[in-house]
Amino acid sequence: MSHPLDQERREFVRVRVQIPVRYKFLSKLRTGPELEEVFEGTTTNVGGGGLLLLGRIPVLDWIPDLLMSRIVLGVNLLLPQEESPIKALTRVAWVETFDEATMKCNLGLRFKEITQSDKDRIFKFVIRVQMPS
Repeated sequence: MSHPLDQERREFVRVRVQIPVRYKFLSKLRTGPELEEVFEGTTTNVGGGGLLLLGRIPVLDWIPDLLMSRIVLGVNLLLPQEESPIKALTRVAWVETFDEATMKCNLGLRFKEITQSDKDRIFKFVIRVQMPS
């Protein structure tokens, strides 16, 4: 259910779109083989401030560290009709709909570090998607 303040909390418009995402968990405090692995997921929506990722969390007890930004995600996102991926460092703003069988959940990701040119590419993509065809 949508909260009435959802629109007010968001700085940028997001568009509903499914785009493949490759991502990696990064932490200075934790070690383990899971931190070496590159995961694949899908966006549910994307905008200038971040994206909603449907993906796998390899270790359930990482959730508190994800929410406190002790673990961040490096993401590669290849927009349709683009040749090179957008690369960004993101932080987890929230986690929901966790499925223990698959270890998949929705991760609300906010861009922490992204180049201005990549941010501009996202803005242009959002505008293009919203234009009537």
